[in-house]
Amino acid sequence: MRTLVISDLHLGSRRPVDILRRPEPLDELCARLADIDRLVLLGDIIEMRHGPAWEAMAATRPVMEAFGAALPAGSEIVLTAGNHDFPLVAQWLDQRRLDPGTDPLGTESFAQPQASAIGAQLAGWLGEDRHDIRLAYPGFRVREDVWATHGHYLDRLITVPTFERIAAGGMARVVGQLPEGDGEAEAEDFEAALAPMYAWLEEIANGRAAGGRWTTGAATAKAWTLLSGDGRAPLRGRALAAMLPLGIAGINLAGLGPVNRRLDSDELRRAGLTAMAGVVSRLGVDARWVIFGHTHCAGPLPWMDRSEWALPGGGSLLNTGCWTDEPRINSTDVRSPYRPGRGVLVDGDADPEPLMLVGDVGRRPAHSF
Repeated sequence: MRTLVISDLHLGSRRPVDILRRPEPLDELCARLADIDRLVLLGDIIEMRHGPAWEAMAATRPVMEAFGAALPAGSEIVLTAGNHDFPLVAQWLDQRRLDPGTDPLGTESFAQPQASAIGAQLAGWLGEDRHDIRLAYPGFRVREDVWATHGHYLDRLITVPTFERIAAGGMARVVGQLPEGDGEAEAEDFEAALAPMYAWLEEIANGRAAGGRWTTGAATAKAWTLLSGDGRAPLRGRALAAMLPLGIAGINLAGLGPVNRRLDSDELRRAGLTAMAGVVSRLGVDARWVIFGHTHCAGPLPWMDRSEWALPGGGSLLNTGCWTDEPRINSTDVRSPYRPGRGVLVDGDADPEPLMLVGDVGRRPAHSF
């Protein structure tokens, strides 16, 4: 079975960065789907933090319809949620919590897409009459030795001082810290601190004025944009970097960390990988390969140190990369891990293969900030 895993489409972004709303990359990706047996959309499919849900869904519909038409009849489509489209599974998870006889989530639980209103809409657009569509959360076992998850659980462990890391640290003071031993945590331990934060952000997105803008962005991409030490960072980024040690000390003293005062491109990548390896260990995931997204930092790329991507018990992490064209990141250089248009192919028994799926990211419209 040929399985394609892609993540972080962020369809419906208020800023025109979601490249699959541009004809060139969408057409090129759809051509690739013609020989795919299973498509895994690994979270942050929809950007639901920039405004009302109906706006994001309207932008998502033509892309989902194009996917459904491009995939061969009878293909399998697996939908899972990330932090930016958590409402895709929130309704289903709420129902599970209300049923005292429900088993724990584990690392892979399934539902029909109709288990949530958003899932039902996506299934209709993707062509539920032509394809086998289901929800999986918090991850999906692509193959016996390959586990895929969006990766937002790493926000409970990452040492990058992002909004979500600090907020999760605050919630941990209420719900408790994660168990530290291998295999001692459950998905619900991660959800306890993250799900209430996602619900709050959803309320902000759907209740604020239509003309406003709110986004927490991708953790490492956002931090790299503001805090790159290459001399070209915007003034506010350099000022923030100068003040950062004082802020980090306060965050750690308040028990919201631990977070690190060192922020450069290499450290941002390593922090995400270390945190994701921690998630895999604490959940006791037994897999040779773990595929995730969330940080938008694809890899391992040929120039990277593959030992950074190794899992403590053997095996390797793989990051799908993203489908957003951030104007302040060099997203046209194929060496850049933030260059959009990537995914991971799992073909039969072969090792999972990171791929550049589109050569043309499309006409770049004028960006506004």
